[in-house]
Amino acid sequence: MNKQRVLWYVGIIVVMMGSSVIAGCSSQFAESMRKFTYPPGFKYTEPAELRSDMAKLAQQMLLLDEALMNEYGPDQADVEAQRHQVLKVLKNMGRTASTLIAGETGGNHPFIQDHMQGFIATIDQARTAASLQEPNYYYAGKVSGGCTNCHKINR
Repeated sequence: MNKQRVLWYVGIIVVMMGSSVIAGCSSQFAESMRKFTYPPGFKYTEPAELRSDMAKLAQQMLLLDEALMNEYGPDQADVEAQRHQVLKVLKNMGRTASTLIAGETGGNHPFIQDHMQGFIATIDQARTAASLQEPNYYYAGKVSGGCTNCHKINR
């Protein structure tokens, strides 16, 4: 009789723990708990939202690489076409990267907080260098390296 009572209590505890785990893993419950568990300055970013902006950066990176690798002729119109394409891509990258800084889409992601401001500075340097009368695309190449370096370190 005593064993039955102990088994009954154990069964109740197991059921309660199981239902707590199920309730804790549901997205609505987790979302409501974030209001109480995260400090007020913390912005939680859904992984899909973060991946979406990183995918935009990756797409722009491909366009930048394509613009830099294309063979343009010595004609001034060709030089201007390449410059225009590079500047357009760098502008889009700067806009997307700015949304990833802490307080916006990036939330409190530690790697983004540590490295995104430097990445944006490199984009700005690349835009300045590409805007010169004789365009210099050295910093545009460093923009590509900035992605590679951060993702290689943080994997």
